Amino acid sequence: MKQALCGLVAVAVIASALASPANGGAKVSNTLPDGQLPKDSRLGKPRELRDKFHPWSPPKTQELWKREAASIRERVLVSTGLWPMPPRPEPQPIIHGKIERDDYTVEKVILPTAPGHFVTGNLYRPKSIKAPAPAVLSPHGHWKDARFYDAGEEQAKKIIEGGGESHMSAARHHVQARMVGLARMGCVVFHYDMVGYSDSKQIKHSAGFTDVEALLRLQNFMGLQTYNSLCALDFLTSLPDVDPKRIGVTGASGGGTQTFMLCAIDDRPAAAFPAVMVSADMQGGCICENASYLRQGINNVAIAALFAPRPMALSGANDWTKEIETKGLPELKQIYTLYGKPQYVAATAYPQFGHNYNQVAREMMYAWFNEHLKIGLDQPYRETDFEPFSRDELTVFDDQHQLPQTATTAEDLRRAITRYQDQTYERLLPTSKDEVERYAKTIRAAANVMLDSGVPTGDQLEREDLETSSEGGFDLYKLLVGRAGAGEQIPVIALVSPDFSGDAVLWIHPEGKAGLFDDNGKPLHAVNELLESGYAVVGADLYLTGEFVADGEKPNYPKINEKYAGYTFGYNRPVLSNRVRDILTVIGTLIEDENVGTVHLIGTGEAGPWALLARALAGDRIDKTVVDAGGLGFSRIKSLDDPMLLPGALRYGGLGGIAALAAPEKLIVAGTKNIPERELEPLKRVYNAAGGKLTLIDDDLTMKQAADRLLE
Repeated sequence: MKQALCGLVAVAVIASALASPANGGAKVSNTLPDGQLPKDSRLGKPRELRDKFHPWSPPKTQELWKREAASIRERVLVSTGLWPMPPRPEPQPIIHGKIERDDYTVEKVILPTAPGHFVTGNLYRPKSIKAPAPAVLSPHGHWKDARFYDAGEEQAKKIIEGGGESHMSAARHHVQARMVGLARMGCVVFHYDMVGYSDSKQIKHSAGFTDVEALLRLQNFMGLQTYNSLCALDFLTSLPDVDPKRIGVTGASGGGTQTFMLCAIDDRPAAAFPAVMVSADMQGGCICENASYLRQGINNVAIAALFAPRPMALSGANDWTKEIETKGLPELKQIYTLYGKPQYVAATAYPQFGHNYNQVAREMMYAWFNEHLKIGLDQPYRETDFEPFSRDELTVFDDQHQLPQTATTAEDLRRAITRYQDQTYERLLPTSKDEVERYAKTIRAAANVMLDSGVPTGDQLEREDLETSSEGGFDLYKLLVGRAGAGEQIPVIALVSPDFSGDAVLWIHPEGKAGLFDDNGKPLHAVNELLESGYAVVGADLYLTGEFVADGEKPNYPKINEKYAGYTFGYNRPVLSNRVRDILTVIGTLIEDENVGTVHLIGTGEAGPWALLARALAGDRIDKTVVDAGGLGFSRIKSLDDPMLLPGALRYGGLGGIAALAAPEKLIVAGTKNIPERELEPLKRVYNAAGGKLTLIDDDLTMKQAADRLLE
């Protein structure tokens, strides 16, 4: 905008534009020809989990990758509700019912995790164990009956005929076969249930946490299962015969998702093998594999890459993973090469087989773990026949070991999680200036995921100058701005008076830049007041406002998946997030202008909360801020279709909790009378601790009152 505000180059001068009442405010402020919408990718088809290609481009240097990896890891933790990481209980398992086989044993495990919630599974041990032994954590995935899976004799015969298995035992019970094979190799193996499968029947798997309140608190099945995986890993590493430095993790399909999710956030696993899951194609079809914000701008390959440079191998089949060797592995190789260890990642697709974790893939995994867990076998391990266990033999519950009386329902567990979240947030609120940065660091990381990562600078921005016109003692500049390479196009105008001295006011209005003009196309009195005081006034059409909406039409808000909003928000920003992002884009554009010395921010009407949230992420790049919060309370949002819906908002203190990131900078917030106290109190407490200047006004502000407040 260097030329746009100072007027060095005028593409076109339209002297009559502001003088013609017939044009109206919208026509005066339009940057595009009538009927033309911005060329913005967000107006196209939203991403969804079953898209045939989810692109991701790895960074070119290790330094850039480490920065991006930290950002992706925080995204994973925030989206799953694990930021900050909740405490986990010391493992206190109930282990019972040992079953003897020729060269291994199997025991039954009931492991308390969250209050009244339990992980259930089987512990396989080699009889001739050489302690401390390598160990493998193994989630099962979405197989019918899961840990108790039995394909049946007829299906097993077909599998053997197709070359996927050599023995009837494994063809019928391929899930068990993996545990038996690893135990015979010398590994301790914990095979645990997904929520709602096998013995984990407290909560139905298909039910999930899918209501609006769960969304606002980022309570989701993926988070619960990832937390359970962490607890399962705690248990496995606590066993006296296990070497905690030689831990492997492997699962297939949904178990593959659990594998790379756990390995993305925990540095204890030494080797991983997520089978038939990682790809640039379909990203996971279950509610337990999706969470709001998780894959915005990335894919499963990027999440799996967080394991680098630790050894990881992957298998593919004739499913969404069939192209893993050409779409996925090359990107992973690029990351591992940055560490000088390209040989530590491998992938092989077996397109002759359908979706599976059959003997061919398992023996690939055995070889990988033998090498990287230092198991020490001289020859490649080849499976032999085994005696399968029945459901009754594997189930952890019997007459002597029933589900504990402390077991809770899904509703009880949700209430316990909510209590923990509220208590954690309360402890995070600062009571002194020294504690403000701790609060800001935690909440800002979450806000960066939920909203945007702050004000873009320099080469992160792009701009297109359009028109310049002069009338009524000031100049009007029109331009389009966006983020470099993002396919975004934000229409912007700037009104500049002859007395402009470097102070620019970005005024965010629910109608976009047209809201700064009256019906005759003249700047409103409040805008004139700022112009006469030497300020430039800048207006912008944010996502689905102003020129984003065709004349006479209503905003075409994206449709939210009614079954589970995480299917939508896991891949696409909420409307509110897009609008906050656009404000930050325009702020960055103004800051980059050599003629702008100071940027101020006003937000009025329904746009006040948009501006307030953007202000929270703008740091010290904004001077004065006047916003009208309009009594917004995220706790009052009950509909998925509400354009103010922001997943996670209540997890982090609501409107005031996030807005408090602006402390200690000058902030005037009006329309506070009807904000729920639990969402307003954090703003007051953080500003009080920071010694910042916060002014709260009960009533809403008119536009003139907002301008007057800025000029005080």
